[in-house]
Amino acid sequence: YAAASPAVVNITTRIITYDFFMQPIPQEGTGSGFLYDDQGHIVTNYHVVEGAEEVVVTLADGRSFRAEIVGTDPSTDLAVLRIPAQDLPAPLSLADSDRLRVGQVVVAIGSPFGQVGTMTMGIISALGRVIESPDGRFIGEAIQTDAPINPGNSGGPLLDLQGRVIGVNSQIISPSQASAGIGFAISSNTVRRVVPHLIARGRYPHPWLGVQVLALSPEWRAALRQAGMEVPVEEGLLVLSVIRGGPADRAGIRGGTQIARIGGYRVPVGGDIIVSINGHPVPTLRELTVYLESQTQVGQQVEVRLIREGQEMTVTVTLGERPSQ
Repeated sequence: YAAASPAVVNITTRIITYDFFMQPIPQEGTGSGFLYDDQGHIVTNYHVVEGAEEVVVTLADGRSFRAEIVGTDPSTDLAVLRIPAQDLPAPLSLADSDRLRVGQVVVAIGSPFGQVGTMTMGIISALGRVIESPDGRFIGEAIQTDAPINPGNSGGPLLDLQGRVIGVNSQIISPSQASAGIGFAISSNTVRRVVPHLIARGRYPHPWLGVQVLALSPEWRAALRQAGMEVPVEEGLLVLSVIRGGPADRAGIRGGTQIARIGGYRVPVGGDIIVSINGHPVPTLRELTVYLESQTQVGQQVEVRLIREGQEMTVTVTLGERPSQ
C-alpha cells in the first residue's frame, strides 16, 4: 500500500445537463485513476470522464489539478488524462495479465463512495471474462475479482502483491449498486495495447473485418434448413453482407445473394459461412470481436476459413481500421 497508493488519484468530474426549460444543471461524478508515466498521464475508465465539462484530479498528497482529456476509447472503457504537475509520485508499472492465476490474491485501491485512498483485498475469481463496453461492444480478457469494488472505485488499479497493475477496475454485478463480490477489471495487457495510442493519437485503431454476420445458433440453423438453405456446418457466422470497399470485400468474401423470409425476418442468405480466423473458431459475433480485439491489429493479414457453396476454402484478409460511427 505504501508503495502503490501515492500513484492512485481521485477524479472529480462536472457534467452539465439541461432541464425541461433548457436551464443548465451541473452534476458531479467521482472515480479513480493512477499515474501511468512521469509525464503526468493518468489512466482511468472512459465512463468516469464521459461527457465531462471539467475534470479535477486530486493526488494522494492533497494537491488538485484541472486535467486535460488526452484520449478516450469507449470500446475498451479506457481514457487517459494529463495534469500539469511537478514532483509527481512514481508511476505504477503494468504486470503481464496473461500470467495471472485464478485464486491469486489481489488488492484494489480507489475512492469508493468518495472515501479517498481506500484499499480492499480479494482474489482473482476468474480470467478471460467478456464484459460489455460503454458503446455496447465486447471487452475480452477481463478479470473477475471478489475484492470489494464500489461506486468511486471505477478507473482505479487492481494490483498484485508486488504493487503492479494487473487491471483497471471497471464494473460490478450487483442488484444494489454496492459490491456483491463480483467485480470486473480491464486487463493490464489491454491497457498496454490501447493507452500508448490514446497518448499519441487520442484514439485507438480497432481492427475491422467489414462484415455483417449472423451466428448459426441451433434455432437459426433449423430455420435456414427449413427454408431450403444448405447449412453444412454446426457452428459459424453466416455473412449477410460485406461493407463495400472494406477488408472482407477486397479479399473476395461474399455476402447474401437472395432474401429469405424466416420467422418474420427478411434474411440475406447464400453468403459465405466464416468458421475460423487464424485457426481460432468464431462461432459467435462475441468470439469474433474478442479475438480480433485481443489477438490482431490494423494492417495485419489473417487467414479466414470459410464455407462457400458447400466447399471449404481459406481467404487472406488484411484487416482495416473500424470506422467511427
